[in-house]
Amino acid sequence: MAQFNTPGFIEGKIDKDENIEIRRKRLKFRSWHRGIKEADILLGSFADQFLDSLSSSQLDDYETMLREPDSDLVAWITGDKVAPEQYNNDVLAMLKSIDYIKILK
Repeated sequence: MAQFNTPGFIEGKIDKDENIEIRRKRLKFRSWHRGIKEADILLGSFADQFLDSLSSSQLDDYETMLREPDSDLVAWITGDKVAPEQYNNDVLAMLKSIDYIKILK
């Protein structure tokens, strides 16, 4: 299993046989319940807008990304830090494309 930079975080491998609707609901819940409010807003808003239209491979990319620390995710989405190469994909591009200011109004 890949090593993630999240202290105390343990999660099994991505289950390719999990029902797609259950997987989307689980990922939506995980997106809105991160631990810091900024990550909740960024990832939860993304999940509400895009999750139902993501392909299976995009869901894999997103689920893998959700295993990273909130502080890193927020920094990558806002452009404060450059994301590692494995996360420079279309899912991160979608995360960056949302106008989060409009969401907060």
